[in-house]
Amino acid sequence: MPTTKDISDDQIITLLCSDDQTEAGFRALMQKYQERLYWHIRRMVVEHEDANDVTQNTFIKVYRNIKSFQGNSKLYTWLYRIATNEAITFLNKKKKKPTTSMDNEEYDLTNTLKADEYFDGNELQLNLKKAISTLPQKQLQVFNLRYYDEMSYQEISEILDTSVGALKASYHHAVKKIEAYFKDSDL
Repeated sequence: MPTTKDISDDQIITLLCSDDQTEAGFRALMQKYQERLYWHIRRMVVEHEDANDVTQNTFIKVYRNIKSFQGNSKLYTWLYRIATNEAITFLNKKKKKPTTSMDNEEYDLTNTLKADEYFDGNELQLNLKKAISTLPQKQLQVFNLRYYDEMSYQEISEILDTSVGALKASYHHAVKKIEAYFKDSDL
């Protein structure tokens, strides 16, 4: 059997759909995609513990639904779609809980990132995170997938179920808002 880095998505799916190899297939799937999905989710939910929880929920959902995967998209775009939906569900639930005022959100984000042992960014990265956090949810998703995950608009279209043209517009608006944030903040 090839190493996890060399194993193809087709091989993983074959293992997962085989009754006696499901566990090995799921282990290979997690080894290949867990870190990428974690960081995708982390950029959406910000906090490490929350990202871990959402990542775990994502893999539970994948495990429960892998036999229904039809191969109409690439495996990783299917995984990203599940991860994105799980992160959105988490964020929506979090919004419903009582929180601090909107004036404290930027302060809270800054303190959360500075206190986070997994965030090792410099001041510029911290300011970029703050700028990104001001984006509406759809623009944030598109920006993260395009900028950090370097996905094509077609791949993002499959994940978010949005037209390529709309994604390009969302990305353009996101970039303009980030640029404006830096200009307005004199950074």
